[in-house]
Amino acid sequence: MEVRFRKGKAGRTCAWEAVRPPRTRVPGSTMAAGGDVPHDLATFVIEEALGLEHGFWGCVAEGATFRSLQRRRTEPGKEVIRRHREELDAAEARVNEVYFAWRSGEPTPCDAALDAALAEWRALPEGGELVRVWARPARRAGQRARATSAR
Repeated sequence: MEVRFRKGKAGRTCAWEAVRPPRTRVPGSTMAAGGDVPHDLATFVIEEALGLEHGFWGCVAEGATFRSLQRRRTEPGKEVIRRHREELDAAEARVNEVYFAWRSGEPTPCDAALDAALAEWRALPEGGELVRVWARPARRAGQRARATSAR
């Protein structure tokens, strides 16, 4: 699944859209960004770095339809959430723990990945996109993000 995080006006917002194979578009939310890593991007980075298969992004990749997404909720999408509820809750707690530790300068296993994401985000021009590819943890070796300018 490819996820595009777009930097909004003056870098104060971030909106994202995911595309699940073969061509299913999943419009995400728009959030405040400021000078920090936007929340959903930080979640992506941490879940990926920790190999959390059924956190938010793993469930989106499997077809979950969360209330926060700009899509109609479906029974199969709600079933993905039900099936992985415990893993989702544990992932959310772990992501928050790592994120707030990183923000306060405490060492975390995700420091390098979060530092890189922050540098990439800050370097993007208004309207630019940071593109990430979500794959199951076993398939992630060697994958990297790429930044693109606005089109």
